Amino acid sequence: MIPLLLAEAATAAAGGVTGSFTLGMAGAGAGIGIGLIGAKAAESVGRNPGAFGRVLTIGIIGMALAEAIAIYALIRAFAGQ
Repeated sequence: MIPLLLAEAATAAAGGVTGSFTLGMAGAGAGIGIGLIGAKAAESVGRNPGAFGRVLTIGIIGMALAEAIAIYALIRAFAGQ
C-alpha cells in the first residue's frame, strides 16, 4: 500500500503543480482574509458601538470580495490550471 502511494505521489510531483495547490493557497488566503476582516470589524464595533450598521455592511462586502478569490481559484482548479 505504501509503495503504491509513494509511486502515485512521485508521478503527481513529476507532472507539475496542479489545481489542487492553487485551490489550497487561495482557500488559505481567503480564510486568513475573512478572519482578519471579522476580527477588525468586531474590534471597531467594540470601540464604537454606534457604527455597528456601517461596520457590518463594509465587513460583509469585504468578506464577499475575499471569498471571491477562493471561488476564482476553484474555477481554475477545475480547469486544470
